[in-house]
Amino acid sequence: MRFAYYTLAFLVVLLISVMGFRGLRSPLPPIEVFPDMDHQGKYKPQATSKFFTDGRADRPIPGGTVPRGRSAAADPAFLRADDFHYEGKLVDGSFGRGFPVEVTEAFIKRGQNHYLIYCAPCHGVLGDGNGITKSYGMLVTPTYHDDRLRAIAEGEIFNTITHGKNTMFSYADKLSPDDRWAVVAYVRALQRARHATLADVPADQRGWLK
Repeated sequence: MRFAYYTLAFLVVLLISVMGFRGLRSPLPPIEVFPDMDHQGKYKPQATSKFFTDGRADRPIPGGTVPRGRSAAADPAFLRADDFHYEGKLVDGSFGRGFPVEVTEAFIKRGQNHYLIYCAPCHGVLGDGNGITKSYGMLVTPTYHDDRLRAIAEGEIFNTITHGKNTMFSYADKLSPDDRWAVVAYVRALQRARHATLADVPADQRGWLK
């Protein structure tokens, strides 16, 4: 019975301690049983420091620093200051013509590989808009071989791949800028092949066409 009284007294004291002083103000900081990491030794922005001779907590950025995950050696143009290369546009905001990179046979084949993966399902292997999606009700995919798309600037095709258009989503998360230019180069190759004439074939390779 004695332990029951002790237990009751303890519970009363505990209840008064917890509930009896609720709402009262105190100049003392609250008791933190588990402070975790609430109070860390740190410097706030633009604070002073006695550790450094210049008295500043903020330290200058070391020379040659680059954003995390980027390498100036692997990607010299990591700042993407070339609007034509990375946006397909010129300084005046218009779409540029031509290519900001060297177009080689290997580059076009690189574009062919990406085209067959990402573009052919809708635009078709030949670029005529007869991709597999047409069998599933997507009837508005344009052909690359109409006069309008043959006449537009290469930069506009690059911009469409980058940002998407109408029902086409952006492919910027799947294709790097150079890969997008490679696809543009392959699209131009498809257009050239569809409207090619015998005069486009080198003279030493025309024999087998006859």
